[in-house]
Amino acid sequence: MTRVVGRLLLINLLAYFVTRSNLDLFAWFSLVPAQVLTRPWTLITYQFLHDPGGLSHIFFNMIGLFFFGPKLESRLGSPTFLKLYLTAGLVGAVVHILWTVISISRGGLYVPMVGASAAVYGVLFAYASYWPRDRVLIWFVIPVQVRVLVIAFTVISLWSGLGGMGGGVAHFAHLGGFLGGWLYLRMRAARSPAAQFKKQTESPGSRMGERELTTNWRKIEPTSLHPVNRAEYDRISDKVKALGWAALTERERAFVERFGGGLG
Repeated sequence: MTRVVGRLLLINLLAYFVTRSNLDLFAWFSLVPAQVLTRPWTLITYQFLHDPGGLSHIFFNMIGLFFFGPKLESRLGSPTFLKLYLTAGLVGAVVHILWTVISISRGGLYVPMVGASAAVYGVLFAYASYWPRDRVLIWFVIPVQVRVLVIAFTVISLWSGLGGMGGGVAHFAHLGGFLGGWLYLRMRAARSPAAQFKKQTESPGSRMGERELTTNWRKIEPTSLHPVNRAEYDRISDKVKALGWAALTERERAFVERFGGGLG
């Protein structure tokens, strides 16, 4: 058990038992789409509430968090995992609100929402992104790869939501959880050191033109180079003579910039 997962499990369980006997408190923290502008905190608090009429809602959400959360938290780190969890829940709420507006305009039902499902779906999506071939046992019997589980849940949520088989379940919030998990992972990847380095090396301003390469190359004094760097110099020289400057890789261009630009 990891730190954040353990605390999330505890908070959800405490909230369930406290609000089960206090329906006014339950209503105050539930997400009601029509009241979200006057009660914005419910975009977060709804994620920690569950149907007080039975245990199945909280049981399946918490067992999903228990199975998929710890390994993912260990991979991402506790702060990142918590951000992923809350982001998935938040995007799930936004998608649910948007779908509620569309549904009401078509004469559909008005559905308030509680539950950690969107957040847990985000965790499941992220887990499948890192370990798609891991297997889980459905009903503790049928082995299914996690990536197949994500696809199956997506199809079920779409079919149930669009086909009018809601049954009081916010199916589009589940899809929003998947979307939130995907968006968070994309944003995290875009901010990673590797992505920033790639962006810098691929930006037009960072790529030296032929004239600059030639200028830097002429500044290099081969006899002053270490034997290892001299061998690289000779190799690049032969490549330029045979194929031209355009054939150089980013690594080779960096060599020319370093030793020709006085950074050696």
